[in-house]
Amino acid sequence: MKPPLKKVDFLVIGGGVAGLRVAIELAPKGSVLVLTKDKLTESSTEYAQGGVAVALSDEDEVSIHYEDTIKAGDGLCREKAVRILVEEGPGLIRELISWGAAFDREGSKLSFTMEAAHSRKRILHSRGDATGREIERVLIKKARSFPSISRYDFANTLDLIVQDGRCIGASVLRGDSVINIFAKAVILATGGAGQVYSRTTNPMIATGDGIAIAHRAGALLVDMEFIQFHPTTLYSPAAPQFLLSEAMRGEGAVLRNIDGKKFMPEYHEMAELAPRDAVTRAILSEMIKTKAKHVYLDLTHMDKDFIKRRFPRIYSTCLQYNIDITEEMVPVSPAAHYIMGGVYTTIDGETNIRGLFAAGEVACTGVHGANRLASNSLLEGLVYGARTGRKASEYVQGGNAEIPHDVPNGCAQNGTMSDIDIEKTRSSLRQLMWERVGIIRCQDSLSVAKKWLGGKDMIMDMPFNDRRGFELKNMMTVAALIAESALLRRGSVGAHFRSDYRERGENWQKHTACQKDRAADWID
Repeated sequence: MKPPLKKVDFLVIGGGVAGLRVAIELAPKGSVLVLTKDKLTESSTEYAQGGVAVALSDEDEVSIHYEDTIKAGDGLCREKAVRILVEEGPGLIRELISWGAAFDREGSKLSFTMEAAHSRKRILHSRGDATGREIERVLIKKARSFPSISRYDFANTLDLIVQDGRCIGASVLRGDSVINIFAKAVILATGGAGQVYSRTTNPMIATGDGIAIAHRAGALLVDMEFIQFHPTTLYSPAAPQFLLSEAMRGEGAVLRNIDGKKFMPEYHEMAELAPRDAVTRAILSEMIKTKAKHVYLDLTHMDKDFIKRRFPRIYSTCLQYNIDITEEMVPVSPAAHYIMGGVYTTIDGETNIRGLFAAGEVACTGVHGANRLASNSLLEGLVYGARTGRKASEYVQGGNAEIPHDVPNGCAQNGTMSDIDIEKTRSSLRQLMWERVGIIRCQDSLSVAKKWLGGKDMIMDMPFNDRRGFELKNMMTVAALIAESALLRRGSVGAHFRSDYRERGENWQKHTACQKDRAADWID
């Protein structure tokens, strides 16, 4: 039996900052359907605390933001993509303010703070540490003002529908039913893949779905080995892996080891304000050296009222777990946070598959290089969401994007998985990735991971008929791509650190590339 079908002009898969900004850009051009895997507000955008980086203060310049981003990317940023980010960012932030975004102010002026690896105070924030939530609120309100935008919540995208080299839609699971949705252009904005690791700041939905379905469709993926680990997440057996914003160190918090000793000056000249990869490895080194499971983030020397006002969400969350950040040091350890690689796109969001576009964390424009500069992700979602929306509109208006009359079924398989324990396999995968393909890697650890993943190949061909099953399939796919790319890069650059190849390596200025039915290779 053929599944029911729906036709729209534009299909946007994902409802975070990038997906919403794409939808808003496309709204005047035709019918837009936004798919979200969970409720609309459940995305990494919702959990973004620190802020959004933008050169708008009197003491800042676009050229300085550009240099800071290039430096953090450790030599692998695409310079044109970075220039676009920092030049177009201020205008899009002003637009967001005109739509009602309430960023914190000092009097009549916007308030900016410092974060790691920035050389100026350029981090805009809202309600102290709820910036992502505020940006999402404004974008949702704006999107709802367009009658041309509709959405399906709790819609799990199973696979893209590709015909004659062109993406014409996607198969989607809603409840117990599969729907084929056909569109003139399809835009991936599904976010990241942090749930591949046992410790992560990412929400439960971040299982790499967009990367995996793009890979199965034949899309080119690049730089999959570059996983950013956030240095400071709450460490407590009774608490979730809650992010403690970079801005806390920007405002003066310091890191201490289990013995109470400050250690960052021994590892980097910028101490607590060093790039994330440097801070993460320093914390891990101290944990190993002192045989501890965490270090401490110390704010006790700072003004209590300022802490409560500046970090209200963090303060109240930690109190729920009997930690008063104004009076006691907070136990923290690193966690997987962001993937710099992803679906390769042009600076306008185009992939190598006609009709398929990508924006936000799922995409790789090259703007982050080997290590993302703190708080550039929300800005990327806005800038490249808008650009991708414009390009998708141009593509459709070009007249070559009509949906064929003879469309394929694209129907997902139904079946049972009685011979596979999905939850146990998922847990084993996440622990394997954390231990073997984590902050520090080597040939032996990566080879163990590759062998384990290879032994689970049958999962890729097994029929699933529920979200958890498809998520496992996607997580396995993404994990294999990360491990394979990490094995190829025999050197240490940015967030990718190999204990057996501590220097940059012979091909360090090239990018790793993965594509269906082809081994990982290098591209310029």
